[in-house]
Amino acid sequence: MREEYVSRINQVIDYIASNLDDELSLEKLARVANFSPFHFHRIFKSMVGETLFQFIQRVRLEKAAMRLIANPSKTITEIAFDHGFSSSATFARSFKEAFGQSASRWRASHSANHRLSEDEFVGINSKNRKLNRKVGQSSHRFSYYIDSSTRNQTWRTETMDKKQVTFEVKEMPEYEVAYVRNIGPYKGDADLFRGMFTKLMTWAGPRGLLRFPETLALCVYHDDPKITDESKLRTDVCITVPQGTEVDGEIGSMTVPGGKFVVAHFELNVDEYEEAWNMVCGEWLPDSGYQPDDRLCYEIARNNPDEHPQKKHVVDICVPVRPL
Repeated sequence: MREEYVSRINQVIDYIASNLDDELSLEKLARVANFSPFHFHRIFKSMVGETLFQFIQRVRLEKAAMRLIANPSKTITEIAFDHGFSSSATFARSFKEAFGQSASRWRASHSANHRLSEDEFVGINSKNRKLNRKVGQSSHRFSYYIDSSTRNQTWRTETMDKKQVTFEVKEMPEYEVAYVRNIGPYKGDADLFRGMFTKLMTWAGPRGLLRFPETLALCVYHDDPKITDESKLRTDVCITVPQGTEVDGEIGSMTVPGGKFVVAHFELNVDEYEEAWNMVCGEWLPDSGYQPDDRLCYEIARNNPDEHPQKKHVVDICVPVRPL
C-alpha cells in the first residue's frame, strides 16, 4: 500500500536530516528503507521528485547556507565539513552552482542586513515580506526581567492591539512525537493544517494516545522558505506520544530535541502567524544576546481555536538559541 511506502521514505528523510555529516550511501539508506538499493533509488525519485543524491546535496547546501548566516564565527571550511562535504573546494563549487554566488559573498550580503534577516533561517517567513521600518530598528520595546520563581530570563512587549507577548529563555524537554508530514507550500493554508491534524488525531484517538492536557500538539518546520523552494518545504504536524509508540503508514515518529529555547507566547488570528514569527526572529532575537541554534524550531498549540471566544490561536513559538 502507498502508506507503507510513504512511511519508509519518511524514515529515510528523517535519517538524512539527522546525519548530514555522515557518509550517506545508497546502500545504507536502502537498508533504512528496507528496500533493495536498485528498487529504493527508483522509488525515492518517484515519490520525492529528486534523486537520492540530489536530495542529500540540496539539504546539505541549504543547511550550510543557514549556518553561514547564523554562525559568523565559524569558518566556511568548518561549516562545509559539518555538513558532509569532503573538501572546501567541493563545497565552494557546489554552493556557487546552487546559489549563484560564493559562500563568502552569501555570508557577507546576508550579514549586512543581519538584524532584519534573522527570521530567514529559523524555518518560517514570507518571500514577499514588506519592511516598513529602518534597518536595525525594532517597532516594539521589550522590557526585561528575571522571573522570580523560575529564574529564567523573560521579556515582555505589547502588540498593536495592546496584547501582552512574553518571551522566556528556558530549557525545553525532548519530545517523542508521532507526525503527519507535508512536502510543499503551506503558508496561509489553514485547510492543509486542519486536514493533517484530523488525519493524525483519527489515528491517535483509537489507540488511546490523546490524553489532554498531557498530550501536546506541535507544528515542526524543517526548511527555510527563503532558501528552499516552496514545493520542497517539509512541515510536520505532531502530537507527543510515549517512547516506543508503534506507528504505521503515513504516520511517522521522531524525536524533537530539547535544550535551550526562547518560548514566545501569543494569541493570534489565523493570518497573524507570519507577523509573530517576524517579531521573535527579526525584532526580539537581535537585541537578546542570543543567536539561533541548529535544532528544530516549532510551535506548540495551546488551545482549540474553535473554543476560544474570539477564535484566537493560543500558541508558543519555540526557537532554539545559544549565546551570541
